[in-house]
Amino acid sequence: MAERDSNTETSMSQTVKAQLALRELVIQGRLKQGDRVSELQLVELLGVSRTPVRMALVRLQEEGLVEPIPSGGFAVRSFSERDVFEAVEIRGTLEGLAARLCAERGCQPSDLQALRRCVAELDAVVGRDSLGEDDISGYVELNARFHELLAVATGSRTMARELARACALPFASPSALVLVQARSPDSHHLLIVAQDQHRCVVDAIERREGARAEAIMREHARLGHRNLERAFANQRMLELVPGSKLIARRRG
Repeated sequence: MAERDSNTETSMSQTVKAQLALRELVIQGRLKQGDRVSELQLVELLGVSRTPVRMALVRLQEEGLVEPIPSGGFAVRSFSERDVFEAVEIRGTLEGLAARLCAERGCQPSDLQALRRCVAELDAVVGRDSLGEDDISGYVELNARFHELLAVATGSRTMARELARACALPFASPSALVLVQARSPDSHHLLIVAQDQHRCVVDAIERREGARAEAIMREHARLGHRNLERAFANQRMLELVPGSKLIARRRG
């Protein structure tokens, strides 16, 4: 029994290893949009056996990064600009619902305290007179944590799972566009606005104001739309967006 458990753990570890490595190859553009990827090719490339590779491909299909093709195997997906905007919109809609559930059902005091602590740490970063690269990195990390804590605070495994799926596409995650925002002329102002929204949604949750909490989080996602528009207008900014190499640009 112990040997069987050990073999299972090893297999899962190899699958995770293959999934993370394959995901990185896709996001970095080493496997380009439209490229066919086969199990045998990846066995040699990743240095793992076929079973973990097969499972990794299935998981990346679930994330939306690869898709099956009629001739067998998978191909790296390509995304239009519309796809990207819609992915951010879907994530914002789900986060709005998550905030509403937290407010209307009530969340655990410990979850609310964790959100408050995260907001306080974000305040400390955003409140600085000027932000360097380390400050931006710190903001990205704390911002991701805030959104994860919001999902946890719903107390709903279904909601947490759906939010994780919505954030799986690299350009749709809550922090995907922070670096684009940080390069904008009004970057500090935008961070202040985003941080005020973090604070206001926690206040709304604590006061059990479901509609207000939902509206704030949906508006919060609209900042991502503004940053996307800037990125699509500037190739150098677009390159800062995770997964940008998967996006097929319009010509003309």
